[in-house]
Amino acid sequence: MKLAQNESTADRIIRVVVGLALIALAATGTVAAPLSYLVWVVAAVLVITGAVGFCPLYAILRVGTRTANR
Repeated sequence: MKLAQNESTADRIIRVVVGLALIALAATGTVAAPLSYLVWVVAAVLVITGAVGFCPLYAILRVGTRTANR
């Protein structure tokens, strides 16, 4: 399977911004301990997929937000 980018620029920006916001929430203790572990994982996935431009779930579902011409 080829790991071609399947996220648009807007999708990537939104993922990184939301991921960083979740990291800030978890780091400041706003989220309680049991839920904070899930928040850290979701935040990491969002930041990594946003930085790389590839979402494995999009690939499995054969969808994407990136146009074919790019």
